[in-house]
Amino acid sequence: MAQAQARFDITTDLSGNPVMVLEGVWTAFTVGAIDQALRSLSAKEVSSELSLDVSQLEDFDTAGAYVVDRTLRKIGAVSGERAKIVGDTLSVRSLLKTVNDAKPEHTMPPKKKHGLHELAENLGHGLVDALKEGWGILEFIGEAFSTVFSLMLNPKRIRWTSVVSVMEEAGLNALPIVSMLSFFIGLVIAFLGVNLLQSFGAQVFTVEMVGFLMLREFGLVLTAILLAGRTDSSFTAEIGAMRMREEVDAMRVMGLNPMEVLVAPRLIALWVMTPFLSFFAMMSGLVGGLLVMWGVMDISPAMFIQRIQDTVPGQNFWVGMVKAPVFATVIALVGCRQGMLVSGDVQSLGQRTTSSVVQAIFLVIVIDAIFAMLYMEMGL
Repeated sequence: MAQAQARFDITTDLSGNPVMVLEGVWTAFTVGAIDQALRSLSAKEVSSELSLDVSQLEDFDTAGAYVVDRTLRKIGAVSGERAKIVGDTLSVRSLLKTVNDAKPEHTMPPKKKHGLHELAENLGHGLVDALKEGWGILEFIGEAFSTVFSLMLNPKRIRWTSVVSVMEEAGLNALPIVSMLSFFIGLVIAFLGVNLLQSFGAQVFTVEMVGFLMLREFGLVLTAILLAGRTDSSFTAEIGAMRMREEVDAMRVMGLNPMEVLVAPRLIALWVMTPFLSFFAMMSGLVGGLLVMWGVMDISPAMFIQRIQDTVPGQNFWVGMVKAPVFATVIALVGCRQGMLVSGDVQSLGQRTTSSVVQAIFLVIVIDAIFAMLYMEMGL
C-alpha cells in the first residue's frame, strides 16, 4: 500500500479566481512534507480571493487545519469559519474555526513614556506598592500579637523547644560578631572624638561621647542591623523553604496554626535575646573606647569607668534598652512575613530574603529616628 501523502494544487475556477485544491491526508504525520511549499506562497502568487477545494481530502486534523489557516492569513484571505470552501464539510470548517480562534493575538508593544508622565506614573505605582506593603505588615503584626497573646493565656501551647533553639541560633551564636563589631565601633568613636575635640582642648570629653553614643544609639542600632542581616534572612529562608516544600500547607491540613508553630517561637526568642545582645554590644563598645582613652589620653580604666558613672546618667542605658523589644518585634515579624510570602520557586525565595533584610534595616533606622525625636520632646 502506498504511503498516505498531503498534496495541494493551485487552479482557477470559472470566474478566474484562484482555488487551492487539497488532496490526500492532511494530518500531523504528513503536513511536514508540504510545510515549506505552503510557506513559500505569497500574496503576489495567490490573491486574497483564494478559496479551498476539500472534495479530495481523505483525512484532516488540527495540524492540517493550522497550516491551511496560516497560509490563508499570510496572503490576506478570509480564514477560519468564514473561509471560502468548495466541497464543504462540517468537520473541515469546524477545525479551521478552532485553530483560527486559538491563534495568538498580535499586540502592539506599549508606547514608551518619557519625561514627567513616566516619572509620575512610576511614583504612583511605588506609592501604591508601599501602601499595600505597609498594610500587609500591619495585618501580620495584628495576627502575630493576637496569637502570642492567646499563647500567653495558655503557656502549655508554647513550643518551648523551638523557642530555646531560636534563642541559641539567633542569640548566643550571634554574640561573638555583635560584641566584636561593637568593640570596633567604640574604638572608632573614641578615635574620632579625640581628633575632633583636640582642637578645642576638650578631648577629655571623648569619654562622655563614647558613653552617650554606645548606650543610647549604637549599641542598640548595631545589634538590630546585624540581626536584620543575619537572623532575618535565616527566618525568611527557613520558612520560605517550608513553603516551597508545602510543609506550611501540610500544617494547616493537620490542624496546626503556622503562626503558633513558626512565628510565635521566633518572636518570643528575639524578645528575650535582643536586650541580651544589646547589653553586650554596649559593654563591648565601652571597652573599645576605654582602650583608646587608655592608650591615647593615658586615662586609666578605673578613671574611665568613674567618669562614665559621674557624667553619663544611668537613664541613658534604659533609654537605649527600651528600643530593644521594638527592634526585636520588627526583625522577627518582617523575616517571618517575607518567608510566608515565598511562592514555589527559588527565585521567589531569593527575592523575599533580600526584601526581608532591606525592609528590616529600613524600619530599624526609621524607628530609631522616631525614638530620637520622642526622647528630644520628652527631654530625655
